[in-house]
Amino acid sequence: MAEQNDPCGRAVHADPAAPRTAEQEPLPEAVARKPVETKSAAEWAYQRLILYIQNFEKQLDQEHEVAIGVTDSGTGVLRIEGIGYFDPDIVTFYGTDQSGARGQLIQHVSQLSVLLRAIPKPGTQEEPRRIGFRLAAELDGG
Repeated sequence: MAEQNDPCGRAVHADPAAPRTAEQEPLPEAVARKPVETKSAAEWAYQRLILYIQNFEKQLDQEHEVAIGVTDSGTGVLRIEGIGYFDPDIVTFYGTDQSGARGQLIQHVSQLSVLLRAIPKPGTQEEPRRIGFRLAAELDGG
């Protein structure tokens, strides 16, 4: 039985055959072992973003990678090459835009709003990069 302070997530879709979402998956041990109330807002947001990115990437074909839609910056999208956090309340996305220019999006957790997008992988790249799986491995300490 879940304790009162255990995190809770829920998702409902019109299509019962829709792929499972991050909210519907059990939390990995590396995320669940530290109680939510002992995490900073930035750490908790960072951990859940990793789960969302990893789940999104599971649904991509071999020709696409994950990016975030960036509003009000003129950038359009930022191909996610890394994410980080700075306690107690900052989350950062690192990557490149569609022209190849490097970018960094720094957000306060109270303003966090992320649109995950599937974009074509660069033509010179044989395999798509799956940042979500690398980030999840980092959560496990590997």
